[in-house]
Amino acid sequence: MFEQAFKNIDDTLRKDAGCSSELDYIEQTSWVLFLKYLDDLEKEKAM
Repeated sequence: MFEQAFKNIDDTLRKDAGCSSELDYIEQTSWVLFLKYLDDLEKEKAM
């Protein structure tokens, strides 16, 4: 489950113009996961 999610994020970020290696988009991957966590947390609190 998580492996596929990371692969999808990496595939999307790999297409970004400023990213040439995995090291370039590790920070972006971290932000995507953090923002996803916050979004899920807000949805859970809204219930």
